[in-house]
Amino acid sequence: MPYITAEVDVDLGEFDTKDLLDELKFRGEMPSNAKELLETIWLKRRLGNHDYQTELDQLIYQVLGYAI
Repeated sequence: MPYITAEVDVDLGEFDTKDLLDELKFRGEMPSNAKELLETIWLKRRLGNHDYQTELDQLIYQVLGYAI
């Protein structure tokens, strides 16, 4: 099977919190405070506060191990 590399732009706003939690659980890599971070991000977005980059960066680092 050939291996293909692709660049994709993804807006996490297109996914709801449940979908993100389900994906993290499926990967078996959900950090202990992932739900708390996702709820914080969700609440900020729901209230129109788009200043959730710190929480999103923490979640990405804890799940993927990559610093942004």
